[in-house]
Amino acid sequence: MSGARVLLIPGLWNSGPENWQSYWEREHGYERVQQRDWDRPDRREWVETLQKAIVAAAQPVVLVGHSLGCALIAHWSAKYSGPIHRALLVAPSDPEGPNYPDCTTGFAPMARSRLPFPSIVAASSDDIYVTPERAQTFAHDWGSQFEPVGALGHINADSKIGNWPQGHALLQRLIER
Repeated sequence: MSGARVLLIPGLWNSGPENWQSYWEREHGYERVQQRDWDRPDRREWVETLQKAIVAAAQPVVLVGHSLGCALIAHWSAKYSGPIHRALLVAPSDPEGPNYPDCTTGFAPMARSRLPFPSIVAASSDDIYVTPERAQTFAHDWGSQFEPVGALGHINADSKIGNWPQGHALLQRLIER
């Protein structure tokens, strides 16, 4: 699917310079959706910001969410439809889980409706913000392909994976479907 615009959807606290999303932004020119408040996310505000970014893209869109960004995509999909052709959902944090930070508003319960576009959920076996079983349940409910990626923690900068070529290969496979 050439000509698609890739939008990066970070989660809580954004993605720092050593996060794979930042590498992808620098190396591939993907666009990061900027939220007003990365420290105290409000679902309604974040959904509206994502909607504006999708409308502004004015072309087919591929979403790449990380952590709370996955929940955002699920909540957006429950409210809106649009030119979304694919989504890669990486390390979907569980807003109902025991380790979930309490500084967000409105993301629980997780939106669990089937996504109207093809998607892959990539999950680690040792993520403190979502168990592999819960990530697989989200994938099932969303109609997503589940892709276990090994023991990579929360698949963030702390995972020390740099530009995460394994993840980019998943994205390319998803786009080329």
